Amino acid sequence: MSGPVGAGRALVIVPTYNERENLPRLIPMILEQDPRIDVLVIDDNSPDGTGAVADEIAAREPRVHVLHRRGKLGLGTAYIEGFRWGIARGYAYLLEMDADFSHDPAHLPQFLGAAEDYDLVLGSRYLGGRVTVINWPMTRLLLSYFANVYARWVTGLPVADATGGFKLFRREVLERMDLDRVESEGYAFQIEMSFRAWKAGARLGEIPIVFVDRTLGESKMSKKIVREAVFKVWKLRLLALLGRL
Repeated sequence: MSGPVGAGRALVIVPTYNERENLPRLIPMILEQDPRIDVLVIDDNSPDGTGAVADEIAAREPRVHVLHRRGKLGLGTAYIEGFRWGIARGYAYLLEMDADFSHDPAHLPQFLGAAEDYDLVLGSRYLGGRVTVINWPMTRLLLSYFANVYARWVTGLPVADATGGFKLFRREVLERMDLDRVESEGYAFQIEMSFRAWKAGARLGEIPIVFVDRTLGESKMSKKIVREAVFKVWKLRLLALLGRL
């Protein structure tokens, strides 16, 4: 475990569950994008040994760190734990990123560049009316697109892609948010974090990304995640109206 780092450092948080095939290729690609970037792998006791693979990489590379959790505790709690870890160590920027290559590490310099002007930078698949998604079936694409329309309509979030999971937070924004109150997973987690940041005064910005569906491993999407998002946006709107975010 490293000590505090200087201003301007970035932490890419990568939650994992059964990603042993992807991790050895992904981490070097992340690190080569910018010398300011470190990686934090948060593994939920993957049965396929992903945690051990992450430990092997971290033993060779001081810019890689690993947190092991006792089981499959969910994406939202993994990111919250990663945010707290990064804040405690003084990282200026904290990024969310999937382990399945749906998020291209080549976009990371764009995020860091945009962070000079924005407090929360979202990687958008629908910016400017363009759809930049590869390998999704039409049903999945329509679900995602209209989930964004729905989320924006209910919450008022001024972004094109409210459900995407490739994003950057400036540390100061996370410090202004009450992370103990965040309770969502999946789509709903991404909406909730952006909504809470926006209500905390964050300047929101978006950059275009190309999203490629995973080629190895299994998708973590489920009907439960979709249902949670449908109802969570109304709860967020109500909490905001009551001043209880």
